[in-house]
Amino acid sequence: QVQLVESGGGSVQAGGSLRLSCAASGYTYSMYSMGWFRQAPGKEREGVASLSTGGGTTYYADSVKGRFTISRDNAKNTLYLQMNSLKPEDTAMYYCAATDHTGDYCWRISPLNPTCFGYWGQGTQVTVSS
Repeated sequence: QVQLVESGGGSVQAGGSLRLSCAASGYTYSMYSMGWFRQAPGKEREGVASLSTGGGTTYYADSVKGRFTISRDNAKNTLYLQMNSLKPEDTAMYYCAATDHTGDYCWRISPLNPTCFGYWGQGTQVTVSS
């Protein structure tokens, strides 16, 4: 059974940093593309960043470019999101996700589309105060 477990969320002041981690188990982690998504109250889930199986290709939402960095360590089955220069509008529940064998083609077309990802974690809350 595939499991994705996020950690590293918390409360910070604007301008601060957080590093999210996502530990994966139950499948061949290195075979699938991964991503980070977020959902604020009353809003739709949106793609923040995603990367390819080897980590060599990355995609970012315009709102986080230059501030967030996605990376993966396939030896540790772990995905990361380094978030710097945080803003109050970054406040949301953050989710880790992985494509499945049917979603990888979708990911190539639309790498920040939630519907391309078949596996999801439970989320970790990030709150940024002004």
